[in-house]
Amino acid sequence: MSFRRPLVALAGLGSLFAVGAASAQASAYPAKPIQLIAQQPPGSSSDAMTRIWADCAAQELGQPVVVQNRPCANGLLAVSALKGQPADGYTLMSSGMSQMSITPYTYKRQPYDPATDFDGVAVLGTTSLVLTVPAGEGIARLADLQKLAASQPGGLNFGSPGKGSPAQLLTTALLDKLGVAGTHVAFVGEGAGVTALIGRQIQAMTLVGNTAAAQVKAGKLVALAVFDGQRYGLLPDVPTITELLPAAADLARPSWFAIVAKAGTPPQMLARLNAASEQCRSNAQYRQRLDAMNVTLTPSRPEDVRANAARDAAVWRPLIDKLGLANE
Repeated sequence: MSFRRPLVALAGLGSLFAVGAASAQASAYPAKPIQLIAQQPPGSSSDAMTRIWADCAAQELGQPVVVQNRPCANGLLAVSALKGQPADGYTLMSSGMSQMSITPYTYKRQPYDPATDFDGVAVLGTTSLVLTVPAGEGIARLADLQKLAASQPGGLNFGSPGKGSPAQLLTTALLDKLGVAGTHVAFVGEGAGVTALIGRQIQAMTLVGNTAAAQVKAGKLVALAVFDGQRYGLLPDVPTITELLPAAADLARPSWFAIVAKAGTPPQMLARLNAASEQCRSNAQYRQRLDAMNVTLTPSRPEDVRANAARDAAVWRPLIDKLGLANE
C-alpha cells in the first residue's frame, strides 16, 4: 500500500499537468496558421464566401487562415480531409446546408454523421437558390419548363454541383410535384454546371442566387423561380416557388453557410473562433463583400450549426426517402 499511494499521487499530478497544458494551449490559441478546407472548387460562390471569412478571421485571430480546396462528391473529400486531422482547432471546414443536412442522407451507408462528426463554429449567413434555364430556348415561365419536360422521353436533363446538393434535391422534388420526370447530371462544383447549362448540354439547374443573377443580367440564363419565402433582392421580378406553386411551399428554404471543426475540438477554441466570426459581422469590408453576394448575415453561436442541421434534416431526410434518392 505504501508504494501505491505515491503512484496514485503521481498519476493525479500527471492528470493535473495534462489539464493545465491543455488549458494553456487553448488560452494561447491560435499560435500558428489555421487550415480552412473548402468543399467546392475555386470560383464558386461557396469558395468566395470561404475566402471572405478567411480574410476577416485572419485579421481577428492574428494568424493566417489558409484556404485549401478539396472539391469532390459534393463535400465528401473535404469531410474526409477534416476527419483525418486532429481536433485541435487548426483545421476547419466551410460547409453548406448540403453537407450538414442533405448529402450524408443520400447514401444508404451514411458516410458521416453531422451530429457527431463536427463541432460548429458559426453560421455565417443565408442566401436564396434560383431555378434557371438557358436563354434563347423560349422558356420564360415554370409552366414552359413543365411542358418541355413532359414532351421528352426521360423528362428534363438538369444539373447540380454534385450528388446530394440542395440543387439536386430541390430540382428533383419540384419535378416530382410538377408530375414530370428528370435525369440528374452531377458536376464537380457549380461553375462546371453553369458552363454546361449555358452551352445547352443540360436544360435546367438550380444555382446560388448571386451566380444566377450574374448570368441572368448577362443575358445567358433565364430565372424561373426562387426557392425562398420571399423574392430575391438581385432578381426582384422572379417569383418565389410558393407564388408559382403553393403545393411546393416546403421547398421554400434558403441555403445557409457555416464553418465547422472536427468533433472534440476544445470548447475554448470554438468560442474563440466564434468570437472572431461575430467580430467580422461588424467589419464594414466583410459586410460589404457578402452584401455584394446578397448574403444575409446572421448572428450565431457554435451550437447553432448543429441546430440548423437537425432542423433542415428533419425536412430533407423524409423527402430524400420519398424521392428514392439514397443509393450506395
